[in-house]
Amino acid sequence: MTQHLTLEDYRIQASERRLTALYSRNARAVIARGLLATRSSNWMIMVSGFFEPVLYLLSMGVGLGALVGTVAGPDGQEISYAAYIAPALLAVSAMNGAVYDSTWNVFFKMNFAKLYQGMLYTSLGPLDVAIGEIFLALLRGALYATGFTAVMGLMGLLTTPVALLMIPAAVVVAFGFASFGMGITSFMKTFQQMEWVNFVMLPMFLFSATFYPLSVYPQGIQWFIQALPLWHGVELLRQISVASFSTATLIHLAYFLVMIVVGMLLTTLRLRKLFLK
Repeated sequence: MTQHLTLEDYRIQASERRLTALYSRNARAVIARGLLATRSSNWMIMVSGFFEPVLYLLSMGVGLGALVGTVAGPDGQEISYAAYIAPALLAVSAMNGAVYDSTWNVFFKMNFAKLYQGMLYTSLGPLDVAIGEIFLALLRGALYATGFTAVMGLMGLLTTPVALLMIPAAVVVAFGFASFGMGITSFMKTFQQMEWVNFVMLPMFLFSATFYPLSVYPQGIQWFIQALPLWHGVELLRQISVASFSTATLIHLAYFLVMIVVGMLLTTLRLRKLFLK
């Protein structure tokens, strides 16, 4: 018996084909390949990336902290200088791990290994690749966050059980940087262009109220810093570290949710444009 399809049926089928071209629900294949590559060749880079914020915490928090003494925390209570900068360094650690995986790592896979071209010649779609690569960046960010939080605990810098929420919050921060970083990297073609990543990250690290309050800057510079993603990450984790929540906490979270959505959309559209012509 012949089945007659209506115009609406054809539209549904066309929509499903477009969705399948973007996402085949097989991001786990990208993740499995990334984990295998990390185990065989990239594990030393991951380990070295963990120690950078720990060294900053020991040198600045303990060394400089002996001179600074106590400072006002997010809730107005006096806390040690080490406890003040530790959540900020956790945000920096989440950013660094996510940005490395979503920029330089992606740059080599895209322009030299031609890995994504090979993936997209299979049944994988650009959203599979984006989800898989960003998941790997998030895994790295989660490992860094967990390890760094453990160091904070050993140093006596965790004063409330609520501070453990810094770990999932750091993953959200990493998600924002990873999704946006991969999209931006898709426009990069040369090593000289990639150097702009470090050019942007270093000042953002130094001036996003990581080591001193935002109030030390003139008002105009404060507005500029408050537009940067790392400042929102620093403030979010700093508030969680002392269980001091306010409307600002929701604003910081909303900032990263928007960053994640825009980054995922940008990455997917760019991969589709580059490799599915």
